[in-house]
Amino acid sequence: MRTLLRLSGWRLLGQFPDQPKLILIGAPHSSYWDGVWGLMIKIALGININIMIKREVLDGPLGVILRPIGMIPINRKAALNVVGQMVERFNEREQMWLGITPEGTRKHVKHWKSGFLRIAHEANVPILPIFIDYPSKSFTLGPLVCATDDHDADMAAIRTLFRPYRGKHRNTEAS
Repeated sequence: MRTLLRLSGWRLLGQFPDQPKLILIGAPHSSYWDGVWGLMIKIALGININIMIKREVLDGPLGVILRPIGMIPINRKAALNVVGQMVERFNEREQMWLGITPEGTRKHVKHWKSGFLRIAHEANVPILPIFIDYPSKSFTLGPLVCATDDHDADMAAIRTLFRPYRGKHRNTEAS
């Protein structure tokens, strides 16, 4: 996997923090390729990250491969208490890294889903931004962010961190 990444030109920049529990948020998420490159990095480095993914991806033949490597299916049409379920998972484990795409879709959205902030706040877990940048073929680890009671201010500050980065089809700025 490392050879394939090297040949493709994709790389991970930065160092993972020494934290037993984290929420990793990756954006801009504008292509299926984001997941492919991200999974290749995860596997190549042997990183244990559970990743929330739409259930439909795991319902097909890919589910046999993806479930064992930490994918968590989310039914977006009936997302019943996903925040509570993820907080419970964090509380039950001594170590857990959870990956989420805050946009919730590959489509351009003006407003990100706030679930990652609510999970981080309720589980008292820091957030690690991961900036996806196609021009530089990199996934860059950002600074740790701690959620506060002011989710609107937190969201604005976090989104600002992502502005310089460009996904395959777009950046994260609202149109």
